Amino acid sequence: MSTNITAPHWGKRYVLWPLRNLWRSLTSMRTALALLFLLALAAIPGALLPQRPLNEQKTQSYIDAHGRLGELMDRLQLFDVFASAWFTAIYVLLFVSLVGCLTPRLIEHFQALRAKPVAAPRNLSRMPRHRIFEVDGAPEQIAERINVNLRGWRREVVVREATKAHPDGVVEVSAEKGYLREFGNLVFHFALLALLVSIAVGKLYGYEGTRSLVADGDQGLCNTSTAVYDSFRGGSMVDGTDLAPFCIRIDDFTATFLPNGQPDMYTAKVAHTEDLSADPSSWNDSTVRVNEPLRLAGDRVYVLGNGYAPTFTVTFPNGEKRTQTVPFIPDQMTTMLSSGAVRFDTPGGMYPDQKIRNQNQIALEGLFAPTASFDGTLLMSSSPVAKNPYVAIRIYKGNTGLDSGAPQNVYSLDPIMMHNGQLKRQAQANLGVGQSSELPDGTKVSFDGYRRWVSVQVSHDPAQTWVLVSAVAMLAGLVVSLLIRRRRIWARLVPVTTADGEQRRTVVEIAGLARTDQAGWGEGFEKQAADLVGVQDE
Repeated sequence: MSTNITAPHWGKRYVLWPLRNLWRSLTSMRTALALLFLLALAAIPGALLPQRPLNEQKTQSYIDAHGRLGELMDRLQLFDVFASAWFTAIYVLLFVSLVGCLTPRLIEHFQALRAKPVAAPRNLSRMPRHRIFEVDGAPEQIAERINVNLRGWRREVVVREATKAHPDGVVEVSAEKGYLREFGNLVFHFALLALLVSIAVGKLYGYEGTRSLVADGDQGLCNTSTAVYDSFRGGSMVDGTDLAPFCIRIDDFTATFLPNGQPDMYTAKVAHTEDLSADPSSWNDSTVRVNEPLRLAGDRVYVLGNGYAPTFTVTFPNGEKRTQTVPFIPDQMTTMLSSGAVRFDTPGGMYPDQKIRNQNQIALEGLFAPTASFDGTLLMSSSPVAKNPYVAIRIYKGNTGLDSGAPQNVYSLDPIMMHNGQLKRQAQANLGVGQSSELPDGTKVSFDGYRRWVSVQVSHDPAQTWVLVSAVAMLAGLVVSLLIRRRRIWARLVPVTTADGEQRRTVVEIAGLARTDQAGWGEGFEKQAADLVGVQDE
């Protein structure tokens, strides 16, 4: 007799079955854990290497310093890790793996909740926990007592018909407890999934912008365009046309320092409004401190850095004046010795020829010391508090590049311009408040004082609430899954027939099984079994 065995279709053998096996491997918990570990590993270069979205100039300097290795790392997208193709692939695979892994478990859990407790095994004496009692009363009465004492458990009482082993019939009680453990486990993993989604949404639709504002001045910031920021970093779905509308102004800023010069607290008095057409005098007032941001229109406004902004006035030979207050960047945080540069354009009516006008522009570069101390003529600062402010400046004359349209560093002058003669040094001086230095052509440069400047950061993350909720849910689910123990109890009640044929007593056999990762019921099973039956445990 021969049988014909039909070979499976090539589509099933080479396409369908491999895809099914791949899907099963991808959606296993082992793969999900491996991808989670791989995601954490892939994020390490983003913490160790400079990232282009954060500081493009520093990143380019790093690439140039490492030559071909730096170029190779750039091709591998190591300087933009969190937007790279390989990081995104790991992220998506982890998301798919978690969804494919958790969905069947969720369905199975709900089915288990609706199912009846597992029937009592044939041989209860093989269970890890086992007790036998003989008590007064009929099996039905004892079963009702056990059923009441198992309140809070999923339980079922079954009356079995007479069998060869039990000719008088038996009553069995099955109970289960601890389904909340699996529920907590599922909550933890789904919260992890929600956390990943929330972070991804926040990166897509969030943005961060920084801007330096001079306090107690006319400078303000209206969140209407990316152009108002010194630096702006937005998600892939942010085009800058739908920013949260609000305006802020720094009215006052104070900083306190420890005796060693380390900053203690920054406090900024901020005027703000969400009505862009409102009169500035009607704006609301708030106080912003470190880690206490101002919340406006769903955005957060932080105080990051701060420093001093000296005010200079240039009086040209024709008597016209130009005044600027420009932030200087701290070079020493403990003393706030700061450096910066200022550029002044020549008055329009002073030189009819534009070329000659550009050749007579004034540029300043130097240091600002809040509390001046001198080593000869070398200016230093002994304290971050402004007790004796001084500036040490070099005064240049020539073409500062203000009309060229080329981008320049606002905190320093271009050394190439000094080298090729576009800017020529005219003088250098140490000036206190109210002092001035006069050039040979009659131009006078005065140091008028200082103001404080503040670096503010506007941060928008539409998913921050969901990140917090997901993190709290993860913690709650983890605690529940660790504290709750999955347990089962079975009781078999067999009537005892006396010599006169009456059934006045019942043999109660109780067994327990702990269904946790750590095998064992824990202390107290014997007492619990005795309490269920209603006898005094010996």
